[in-house]
Amino acid sequence: MTASVRHRLALLASVGGAMIVALDGTVLIVAQPSLQRGLGASIAQVQWTNTAYLLAVAALLVIAGRLGDRYGHRRLLFAGVLGFAAASAGIALAPGVGWVIALRAVQGVFGALLQPATLALLRLAYPAERLGRAIAVRTSAIGVAAATGPLLGGVLVTNLGWRAVFVVNIPIALAIAALTLAVRVPAPDRTGSQRLDLTGAALLAGTLALLVHTLVALPARGWTAPTLLELAATAAGAAALVVRERRGTQPIVPPAVARSLPVTASMAILLLVTAGLFGALFVATFYLQDTLGLDPLAGGLLVLPMTALMVAGAPVAAAALRRFGPRHTAIAGTVLLVLGIAALSRLGPAGVSVATGVSFAVLGAGFATVMVTATGTVVGDAPPGYAGVVGGLKQTAMNIGPTLGIAVATSVMLISSPATAMGPALLVLAALAALALLPASLLPRTGSSTTPVPARSSD
Repeated sequence: MTASVRHRLALLASVGGAMIVALDGTVLIVAQPSLQRGLGASIAQVQWTNTAYLLAVAALLVIAGRLGDRYGHRRLLFAGVLGFAAASAGIALAPGVGWVIALRAVQGVFGALLQPATLALLRLAYPAERLGRAIAVRTSAIGVAAATGPLLGGVLVTNLGWRAVFVVNIPIALAIAALTLAVRVPAPDRTGSQRLDLTGAALLAGTLALLVHTLVALPARGWTAPTLLELAATAAGAAALVVRERRGTQPIVPPAVARSLPVTASMAILLLVTAGLFGALFVATFYLQDTLGLDPLAGGLLVLPMTALMVAGAPVAAAALRRFGPRHTAIAGTVLLVLGIAALSRLGPAGVSVATGVSFAVLGAGFATVMVTATGTVVGDAPPGYAGVVGGLKQTAMNIGPTLGIAVATSVMLISSPATAMGPALLVLAALAALALLPASLLPRTGSSTTPVPARSSD
């Protein structure tokens, strides 16, 4: 098998794994009202179909990446997509909403297994000078999946019912699994002990799950005593985890990763930027539907410029990254995203204008630029042998960021007048995203400094 074929197979497997997760999330949003009617579920139960998945994914992503570094990312991706398909089949056959919630948690476990592997495969398959292009293709594919998900979901639910949105996962996942069997990537030399610290893993999973639950519940509960108690418990769990990681002989996040400034700065950028973007989309949805009275389809069409710029902007961002380096590219992308959110805050109740589409387009361009830059830096600077745990950290930031952004947006909207809540909420989110300029300034001026991965044996 030639190097070119190996690269393409690894890219197809990576893109497929990333797309099925993105597609599943966006398709389900459209299917939830039908699911609620079909199973006689309450609003709270329907919300738990999302929360159960999110809790499982957020809690296990880093651990799954660590397991991939030990047992092989191809194996983790293969197991992840097969488990994802099996859980999807179970949900499609579920007799009640309780089964759906439980199987969504199972689906989240397997989603956590496959996500870090999709990035680690690219790190192992591609040389540093070609990695940026591969990541740009992956970013564009995620944008396509996010855009087509609501449309595909609408067609499936209208013609076949809500169960069809889970049935469609099965052939896609099986195709990815078959493709994964053909992937051959060089395995890096194992660095240090690969044993998993079970106590540290439990602390990490519990702390992340508690943080995500607190943020998810914040819109409904507000800043009440239960919220504050959960935040205090999260802080205590995080402190215990830090002590365990420093004193343990097999930390979940290896010292080589924890001490990498490009990796930690990129994590902070992704957390803050995704918080700003998804919080802004949350607020904009209320503006388009409640203030302007648009239906979901019309509102979705207005957001298409953002998706189009995400898809088209990813290869441009990869070229900018090669020419100008991570620091300047990340700063430029963050500025674009902040300007897009700030521009949305100036929209009033008069109706849709060209400025609306331009604002969403600027958002898409900025987000694509930051995504390609931060992901390329994270994956490219991953120390050999730790590509999985770095991929897990990156995906964790991408999962917690949107939840944080929606929690911030809701908090501001709760203390503002309903008629004027949108502007202040978006300005706060723009300020939150602007904080990403601080870690962006810490990125290297030039490309990855990571030593190339030695080709030892096939993963």
